[in-house]
Amino acid sequence: MKHPNFNIGILGHVDSGKTSLAKILSKVASTACFDKNPQSKERGITLDLGFSSFTMEHPKSPTGELLITLVDCPGHASLLKTVIGGVHIIDMMVLVIDVNKGIQTQTAECLVIGELICNNLLIVLNKIDLIEKDKRENKIERVKKKINLTINQTKFKSCQMVAVSATQSEGIEHLLSTISENISLPHRSSEGDFIFSVDHCFGVRGQGTVLTGTCLQGSIKLNDSVQISDLKLERKIKSIQVFKQAVSSIVMGDRAGICVAQFDPKLLERGLMFTGNMVQKTYGIIIDITRVKYYKGTITSKTKYHVSVGHETTLAKITFFKPMAATSFSLNTEYLFQETPDEDCIDQIQGFALLELETPILCVPNSVVIISRLDMDINTPACRLAFHGTIQHSFHTPDYSSTSLEGLKIFKWKERQGVVERMSNEYEVIGKELFKKEKSTDCDSALIPLL
Repeated sequence: MKHPNFNIGILGHVDSGKTSLAKILSKVASTACFDKNPQSKERGITLDLGFSSFTMEHPKSPTGELLITLVDCPGHASLLKTVIGGVHIIDMMVLVIDVNKGIQTQTAECLVIGELICNNLLIVLNKIDLIEKDKRENKIERVKKKINLTINQTKFKSCQMVAVSATQSEGIEHLLSTISENISLPHRSSEGDFIFSVDHCFGVRGQGTVLTGTCLQGSIKLNDSVQISDLKLERKIKSIQVFKQAVSSIVMGDRAGICVAQFDPKLLERGLMFTGNMVQKTYGIIIDITRVKYYKGTITSKTKYHVSVGHETTLAKITFFKPMAATSFSLNTEYLFQETPDEDCIDQIQGFALLELETPILCVPNSVVIISRLDMDINTPACRLAFHGTIQHSFHTPDYSSTSLEGLKIFKWKERQGVVERMSNEYEVIGKELFKKEKSTDCDSALIPLL
C-alpha cells in the first residue's frame, strides 16, 4: 500500500551532524544519499542533496502510516544555492545545531531560508555525547536559552528543541515522537498539470533514463507522456518507483524515480518534467518584494543579483517600483520608480521588482523567488539573502524588453526650481531659470499658470 508522503529538510552549518542524523533515522536509502558522491567522501562534507526515507505510524494518515522523506542539505557556505533548491520541496525543516558550538553563520542563513519557505521548524541539538554526563543537562539548558534569544525574533517562536547524539543513537526515539507530534499534513491535490522537480538524472542500461525528484503539482501514471525540461523532448513513462517500491502513479508531494525512454542524462542535471503548457521558458519576471531584515547591504535598482527559482539560479538586473496605493500587480496600473525599496517592506509586501534575467529559466506560475548576493565573501558572517517574493507576471519571449515591457508604466517624479520675477495677474506669474537657455526659443523667462 502506498502511504502519503511528508518531506522533511535537514539543514544546518557544515559538520553539525546532519548526514549522521539522516542515516540513523532512515530505513531506505536512495541512489543519492549519505555522501555517496566521491568528492563528498574525499572532502568529508555533504556536497549535494541526499534523499532517504522511513515510515512511521500517524493518526492523520488515511492508511495509518506516513512515508517520511528526508532531504539532507549541504551546509557549506559555497553551496547555498543547492540548499535553496532543496528547501522548496519540504513540508518541515529540521535545523541541526552542534550543541558545543551553538548558532553559526550557515545556521543563521538556514534559519532565514526556513522563514521564507517553511512554516514548521524543529531544532535538533546534536553531539551531546561530547559533553561530560555530569555537566550535560546544564549545558543543554544554557544553549537552549541562547538559541531562544535568536528564535524569538523569527516566526518560529514556539518551536521545540530536542537534544540527541546521532552517532550514539541517544535521544532518537524522543526525536521521532516529537516529529510525529509536529506533523501537519498539507493538502495534496491531484488536479492540474503535472509538474515534477528533477534533482538527479542517470541512465540504466537496458531500461532507459531515470529522473528522480518530487512532484510539485498534479499527478502522473504509467504510460503517460511528459515533457523534459527545455530539451524539447517528450517521453513516455515506463516505470515509477517510490524508494525502491514499484507504483503505478504519484501525486503532489510524492518523491519518486521515474524511468522514461532513453535519452542522454548528461543533458539534464536538474530541472522540471511536466505536462501541459503551464511551465514555460521565462526571460523576465515581475515579483512582489519583501526585504530580508538580516541583510545589511545596500539594495538599489539597476544592480545585478542572483535569482533563485527552485533549482534554477541566474543573474538578473533588478528594477524596483511601487503602486501609489496598495494594490495587486496589473499592467494597467501606473507605478513609481524606486531607487531602493522602502524600509517598511521588511517582513511585508510593499512593492514590486522587475527581474531581467541574464539566462532564461523554466518557471512555474506563482513560484517563490529568492534574491541573494552569492558573490559575497563566504568567510564573513553577513547574510547573503536580500529579499524574496512570488511571481506576479512572466515574459516568455527573448525580445520582451522591446515589445511587452512597453505596457509596464513606471514613472519618476521630476521637478525644476526657478525664480519668480513678478506677478502677471492673480492667476499667472513670470518666472525664470526653469529651463536651460538652449531649450528656450526667444527668452529665458516663462509664463507660469497658477492652477
